Amino acid sequence: MKPAIAAAVLVLLAAVAGCHAQVVHPEHEKPNRTTTAPASPTPRLPRPTPPPARRQRPVLTPVTGDHLAYAALDLRTGARTEQGAGSYDTASIVKADILAALLLRGPLTPAEQAEATPMIENSDNNAATALWNDLGGRAGLDAANKRLGLVHTRAGFGQYWGLTQTTAGDQLTLLRLIYDFESPLGAPAQEYIQHLMSHTEADQRWGVTAAGAYMGIKNGWLQRSATGLWDINSIGRVEVRGHEVLVAVLSSGNTSEAEGISLVQSEARKAVEGL
Repeated sequence: MKPAIAAAVLVLLAAVAGCHAQVVHPEHEKPNRTTTAPASPTPRLPRPTPPPARRQRPVLTPVTGDHLAYAALDLRTGARTEQGAGSYDTASIVKADILAALLLRGPLTPAEQAEATPMIENSDNNAATALWNDLGGRAGLDAANKRLGLVHTRAGFGQYWGLTQTTAGDQLTLLRLIYDFESPLGAPAQEYIQHLMSHTEADQRWGVTAAGAYMGIKNGWLQRSATGLWDINSIGRVEVRGHEVLVAVLSSGNTSEAEGISLVQSEARKAVEGL
């Protein structure tokens, strides 16, 4: 082979060897369920870890306006406090709402029970998508919320259940449906959700638990692909000096996940102190 031809072949082989396949990452806002069985277990998305203790302090520049809202209720005294306005992306806190909506229509099937446990305890997105579809998606959740009295909550479109819009007041209403005596869900359904929310993974017990002892929680975290900013939310029941307190804290526009968690925990403490 002539030297010039040999050199050209070597250059061509090097170019082919240097090519790489482009990886396309899914949108954070579209947690869709795989319709075919994967060859190996699907890796879970990384879960948020509470910031180190030295960083758990109020954010120096307070978030105001439509970037933060909270609501809290003392179940013993009936004292209530609420701060902030506007609607927020639910992220994964909507999973508690999805489960309540399913239970409103009757007992879960064995298959639905198998999805409900990881959806609440592990915040599993595939399980949430399966139950969202069982519920009837957006139309099903909106219809159930109308019956439940979540008048300011609007379900997300298509498979974007994490982009359901809600308010702190509506999330407090949802917590009352789960934990208070008078509820259209009925005692068995309430006890079922309470059990799951009291068994969330240890690394997902940040948020409103900063205000009291952990009794039940569901958190949500979502980085918006358009802005890179974080929605960080937390709802649950805590015990404070012998009182059972329901707390919901919603936030948006956080520059990092750790900042959002720190803010939510600071505001949860503030909400409970306000009672």
